[in-house]
Amino acid sequence: MAVAGLAMGCIDTISNMQLVKIYQKDSAIFLQALHFFVGFGALLSPLIADPFLSDTNCILSNGTANASSNLPHIRKSLLPHHPGNLSHFDLPMKGLVVTRVSYAFWIMALINLPVPIAVFFLLYKERMVPCFNGSSHPLLSADELALETRPGDKDELSTFALHCSPPAHEDLFSCCQSKNFQGASFTYFAVHITGALVLFMTDGIVGEYSGFVYSYAVEEPLAVVHKVAGYLPSLFWGFITLGRLISIPVSYRMKPATMVFINVVGVLITFLLLLIFSSSVVFLFVGTASLGLFLSSTFPSMLAYTEDILQYKGCATTVLVTGAGIGEMVLQLLVGSIIHDRGSYSFLVCGMIFGCLAFTFYALLVFFHRMYPKPSPVPEDTGQYQR
Repeated sequence: MAVAGLAMGCIDTISNMQLVKIYQKDSAIFLQALHFFVGFGALLSPLIADPFLSDTNCILSNGTANASSNLPHIRKSLLPHHPGNLSHFDLPMKGLVVTRVSYAFWIMALINLPVPIAVFFLLYKERMVPCFNGSSHPLLSADELALETRPGDKDELSTFALHCSPPAHEDLFSCCQSKNFQGASFTYFAVHITGALVLFMTDGIVGEYSGFVYSYAVEEPLAVVHKVAGYLPSLFWGFITLGRLISIPVSYRMKPATMVFINVVGVLITFLLLLIFSSSVVFLFVGTASLGLFLSSTFPSMLAYTEDILQYKGCATTVLVTGAGIGEMVLQLLVGSIIHDRGSYSFLVCGMIFGCLAFTFYALLVFFHRMYPKPSPVPEDTGQYQR
């Protein structure tokens, strides 16, 4: 699982970075599409694994299938009705229980098999595979990129050159070399840090809310039935997926900075209402859906906004993805320990605090954006394109 997580981190960072470099000012739309499929996969994979975790697919250590009703569902057995110290909780079953969940891993592996095949094909077409670069032709040749420039066609030519420029195959992290930081202003580093801190908080909220909303719901004062409470994480991820799908056309009309502002304010308001109506089961479901919608497009919008400030150098992507991953890991551990010591109500209080911090860091990012030096204009007779 650690190796799989490492591979996912590399894929996440490189894909975001390359989309930003290729599409630049239009990258917000493609980032929203990319993260829609990330959320869709997160929603789909538990549905694939669920049939292989059912009661009838559990086999005891003696090799006999369990057909009695005494063995609860494995997932529900891992969390008692009133969890205390989970390290001392004995599962209500005898012998080693083996599931056929490995079948789900095989299914997901087969679903992902076309991806490395397609990547290898692209590498082959771009002549980046050793011993196979003689016979292939590049996807975009110099003749295909040639355009006759006419008066009034400058915008069309610039857009075409921006989206269809031939690949340079440069070092992936060339912009992160120390020589590029020489003479950089204070605001350059401040934009990186505040942008990463915003995603540290928002992605941390995603991780801690999806991880502990079930535990919060089954405890007092709500005391939701376990089967009903099990729908809350699915509802949360379902609305994250729906929100990312809606954000694809919305990002075409709305600036990334505006979308991030709406998302952060929406998260704050949702947590505030969840605290006010903390005894309402219905509003817990409504608030979970609302939180999923507002958090859905925060990451891609924040990424596009920060890269727009820094003129699409690509290195901000690495910092932001790292900050988001660390936040998703650290805040879950923090909230889990606080809930254990202070009770389930602290779950919503922590979310409210993290939302306030995210809004504060976003306000600082906007402030540093105002201070960040504007790029020098390019003379018109050079024929170069600059935003």
